[in-house]
Amino acid sequence: MLHIILYAIVPIVVIMLVGFISGKRGVFNGDDSKKFNKVVLDYALPAALFISIVQSSREMLARDLKVTLVSTVVIMACFMIVYFIFAKCFKKNTGADGAVAALINGSPTIGFLGFAVLEPIFGTNASVALVVAIVGIVVNAIGIPVGLSLMNASLDKQQPGAKKESAWKPVINALKQPVAWAPILAVVWVLAGIPWLKDFSPSFNLIAKANASMAVFSAGITLSAIKVTINWQAVLGSILKLIMMPAMALAVGMLCHMDTMNLYMLVVACALPPAFSGIIIADEYDVYVATGTSSLTLSVILFVVACPVWLYITEFFAGPCPGVTI
Repeated sequence: MLHIILYAIVPIVVIMLVGFISGKRGVFNGDDSKKFNKVVLDYALPAALFISIVQSSREMLARDLKVTLVSTVVIMACFMIVYFIFAKCFKKNTGADGAVAALINGSPTIGFLGFAVLEPIFGTNASVALVVAIVGIVVNAIGIPVGLSLMNASLDKQQPGAKKESAWKPVINALKQPVAWAPILAVVWVLAGIPWLKDFSPSFNLIAKANASMAVFSAGITLSAIKVTINWQAVLGSILKLIMMPAMALAVGMLCHMDTMNLYMLVVACALPPAFSGIIIADEYDVYVATGTSSLTLSVILFVVACPVWLYITEFFAGPCPGVTI
């Protein structure tokens, strides 16, 4: 556990703190963080996902089919629970507020912190990349389109005369993003049995290695540019994200008799802080920005405790994880 804290959690806190201080000192600003995010989401993360998956095998993909089904059910169930709680249980909130709350607290920030957290704990291997890719596809190709559709439907009700967009537009836009189609292309590549020449790997690895560090640094800059005000909705959002989602992942995964290593990785992935993409969408549409950002900040701080706690809980219920000492 000391190794996990020193190699998986402390580096994230340090790099994020460096980004936060850089933002406060004016070295970088919110616009810079958006550019860094674009590098991560459009280049570094797709490269990391593609090169890791394309070197796997059909047998690994078949074994990870259960991960796909469980992660889809768990994440989307939590997504809709968060939406209904924040859209229906708080009188001042609109459906758009609930949708953005779901995009934030109903989705893990797998693209930004997935590799940074999972690799130091479980090692640098194709299994980690597949879990990150699967959860990333669920969040980006399913969660974001659903959230945008719910948000747009609510905004349309508030502006009856506004032109309505197609419900399929968010889905198509999500699938156009490299972070969505790159892992899908890699999976198709493996299923087709096309051999991968290892001489191509270094060209992908160079940009892929920038993924985790740049994502965490950018997150620090983003947090420095936003005023944080903790309220009951922010606290509830953090509880739902850090407790409900990993608990459901552990329960459903055990019921489905998931592979132990995959179960551990999925629980940790679901325990990650809320998705930064939700904050980006909130800021773009000016919906639920202050509370959503406050919940994100609180969750990032609490994750330092939540990560090792969930590793202990998973070991208690599912037994030891192969190759990992808790």
